[in-house]
Amino acid sequence: MARSRPPAPPVPTPAERARTLAGRAQHASVVGQVTGDGCDGEPDLRAAPTLHHVPATGAATLQFAEDHPLVVAARDRRDALLPVMLELADVAPVTVRRPVRGLLWLSGRLRVLPLRVARRAALRIAAEQPDERLLDVGHGDVLLRLEPAMVVLSDAEGTEALAPTAMAAAPPDPVAATGDRWLAHLAAAHAGTLSSLVPRLPPHLRRPGHRLAPLGVDRYGLRLRVETERDDHDVRLAFAAPLSCPGQLGGAVRALVGDDRRDGVPGLRATPRPAADA
Repeated sequence: MARSRPPAPPVPTPAERARTLAGRAQHASVVGQVTGDGCDGEPDLRAAPTLHHVPATGAATLQFAEDHPLVVAARDRRDALLPVMLELADVAPVTVRRPVRGLLWLSGRLRVLPLRVARRAALRIAAEQPDERLLDVGHGDVLLRLEPAMVVLSDAEGTEALAPTAMAAAPPDPVAATGDRWLAHLAAAHAGTLSSLVPRLPPHLRRPGHRLAPLGVDRYGLRLRVETERDDHDVRLAFAAPLSCPGQLGGAVRALVGDDRRDGVPGLRATPRPAADA
């Protein structure tokens, strides 16, 4: 007789996860071939922008010094655009052994924005993401625009190639903007709540000495990292119903706990973790 398996917990679609990662990734680097000396087309440059901004469309705006080799190469192309890849790393907001939760690669062509266009773009970015470094645009720094042709997502759920239009059309996750701050607070100030989630873990992960940290959250559920002496294990706990706003997070976790306990339970001890440096 075939054995039935419980349904897998629901997760956001690849396009939705890509959109979320693009909006919150703190670490970015541009990979490309700028000198023509690369062997068989291999990239010869990897550079981190001073600032990056990636909207849902994937059309990334990157800030670099005006004399940076990437800027020089893009200007030398004149009418042709410089092919590059932008790599975005999604890093957990709490301290864990393997902090990268996912990677997003946007492949496309890069161009330098004219000064007038760059200043308008800087104002739009500042309205959404205030940063004093934007004041340097036109004063030693320039903005470049990456028009993506393909997006590749790699995270705990798998690897997926996407069209930029699919990412742009994906609905935003309602807890994406505040989720990481909430996770950091949960880890630093609510170890008892984390310990109360231990009974929801698979039996082999409930042993004393393991360490538990909140790794990710979206409208469908909470992802926990269990660190043993040798391995790391990620466990996804589904909420009773999808969330529609960040204010529902507390109630959703209390429902997972199932009662009003706030102290630890026998077994695994949830050690408070400081938030990782951004």
